[in-house]
Amino acid sequence: MCVFERPDFDRSLRTVLLIVAAAIVAWPAHAEVRTITWQDLMPEQAPFEDPFEELTGAQLVDLSFVARVRHRLANGRLVSEDEREQLADYERKLTAQGVDIDGLLARRAEITEKRRQAAEVVMPSLEGANVRIAGYVLPIEFEGDKVTEFLLVPYVGACIHVPPPPANQIVHVSIKGGFETSGLFAPVWVDGAMSTGLASQNLRLVDGAADVSVGYRLVAKSVESYRQ
Repeated sequence: MCVFERPDFDRSLRTVLLIVAAAIVAWPAHAEVRTITWQDLMPEQAPFEDPFEELTGAQLVDLSFVARVRHRLANGRLVSEDEREQLADYERKLTAQGVDIDGLLARRAEITEKRRQAAEVVMPSLEGANVRIAGYVLPIEFEGDKVTEFLLVPYVGACIHVPPPPANQIVHVSIKGGFETSGLFAPVWVDGAMSTGLASQNLRLVDGAADVSVGYRLVAKSVESYRQ
């Protein structure tokens, strides 16, 4: 029996096998899901005075309510008697806690601009990374009762009535088919592919709307209720 050598075919086959082998070796590292924190999204930068960072999550929520109701009153919009009473209660509570309500609300525009300038830089190493991160949901798009797009933020109370978090502390998340949420600022875990780059996203709430700068986008594979 004669044996014919096929050097060109053998070289081509070896090349293909080497490429496939390299892809197999590289795949687990690429596919590995990395659990990250909000600090991982923020590059080191020069600090600036931000009085809103001194507030607790509960105080931010209360201050947000005060700003919201005051805004409606100033614009002649309907405010119920219960809301007026709640406004007075929150103002008394915050004042008793040493919170300068008028001073903070007067500095919203200034702090928002400083945060915007400090938020221009994102982490390029997260481009294309598969990550898992926990945060709070601000819905922006729905399909029926399910949320298909939302902003993931690091604390309760981040909204249009107090300075929003820096762009590199906001993730625009989309998920095919959507998911059911328990409400505004529901805590969740999100898994998916991250991409970087500044963009503007319109955030609409019942009493107003604003454009919010976003530093990251994430196509979610799953969204789950937060559990440690």
